[in-house]
Amino acid sequence: MVEDVYRKLAQRLDAIPNGFSPTESGVELRLLAKIFTPEEAALAAVMRLSYEPAAEIAARAGVDPDTAYRVLKGMARKKLIRATKDQDHLSFALMPFVIGFYETQLPRMDEELAALFEQYYQETRGGSIIQADPPLHRVIPVGEAISFDLQIFPYEQASQLLEAAKSWGVAKCICRVQQQLIGKGCDRPIENCLVFAPVEGAFDHSQMPRPITKEEALQILREAAEAGLIHSTANHREGHFYICNCCTCCCGIMRGVAEFGIPTAVARSAFRAAVEEEICAGCGDCIERCQFGALSVPEGTCVVDYARCVGCGQCTLACPTDALHLERRPESEIPPLPANFQEWMVQRAQNRGISLSDIL
Repeated sequence: MVEDVYRKLAQRLDAIPNGFSPTESGVELRLLAKIFTPEEAALAAVMRLSYEPAAEIAARAGVDPDTAYRVLKGMARKKLIRATKDQDHLSFALMPFVIGFYETQLPRMDEELAALFEQYYQETRGGSIIQADPPLHRVIPVGEAISFDLQIFPYEQASQLLEAAKSWGVAKCICRVQQQLIGKGCDRPIENCLVFAPVEGAFDHSQMPRPITKEEALQILREAAEAGLIHSTANHREGHFYICNCCTCCCGIMRGVAEFGIPTAVARSAFRAAVEEEICAGCGDCIERCQFGALSVPEGTCVVDYARCVGCGQCTLACPTDALHLERRPESEIPPLPANFQEWMVQRAQNRGISLSDIL
C-alpha cells in the first residue's frame, strides 16, 4: 500500500535526532504525501544522514540504480534531500523534517500544506521537534542590549556570525508564510530568514534564498530587531549557516513556549534582562515588547521573571529611559553548549533514546 511507504519514511525521520513524532490521525503521512511522491518516499525511507552513492541507496530500496539516480537528482532539485559532487559523481543524504526539508518547501507552500502542517503541529504539540533536549534553536540577544564591558562570544552575536561569512542570502520566513495561509500570524516583516556561507558566491545562482550583500544582511538583521523579531540559530557553538528572525505567534519553535507552555522549546541565551530601578519610569512599554511574559510593573518599577526571560533583549529596545539592559546569567544557569552539530546530534539521540548507528 502507498500509505506504508509514507509510514516507513515517517519512522525514518523520527529516527533522526531532530524527530518526527507520529499521530493517531495519521496526518503526518498526509503531510509527507503532499511533499514526496511514493517513489521519492521509498528512497528517502532507506537513506542515511551521511552522503552515499545512488547505487547503495537503490540496493537497500530494491530499486534499479539508474531509476534511483534519476529520482534522487529530482529530489535534490526540490531540496528534499542533500546532494554533493565528488569528482564526477553525485552522492545523496537524507534531511530532517525540521530544521530540514520543510523549510526548503517555501516555493511549494500553499493552503493545503499550511493546513496539514498546522494540524500536525497541534496534534503533536510540536512533538519531539520542540520537546526533546537539547533544543533545536538557541536565542541570540540583540547586540545593542549588551553592555560593551561584558564578555560575549562570537556565537552569541548575530552580527558576528554574519561578519565572519563570505556570502549571504535571504528568504521569506516559512513560519509567517504558513501562518498567513491559515489566517493567523502577524504583520511583521516576512523576508528576513538569513543564510550565510564560509565561501564566496554560495547563493549566486539561487532564487530561494536570493543572494544579498553583507551590508544588506546586517540591515535586515537591524530591521528585524526593530520590528520586535527575535534572533535565533542552531543550538551549538560552531558551524552556523542561518539566523531566524521570528516571533512567538508564528515560529514553530517559539510557539512551543507561547502556546504549549514548554519553556525548553527554545534554548535561552546566556543573558537575562536587568533593571536599573532608579531610572525606571514604570511606563510599561517593555511589557508589550516582551513576547514571553517575563516582565511586569507591579509597583511602578519593572520586575523581571528570570524563569520566563529568554535573554533576547527586545525589551531594552522599547525602554524610553534605558533602564533595561542584558546581563550575563550566573554560570550555574548556563548549560554547556554543544560544540557543533555532530555533538548536538549525539546528545539529542542519547536523550531521546535512539541509536545513530543506522542513520549516520
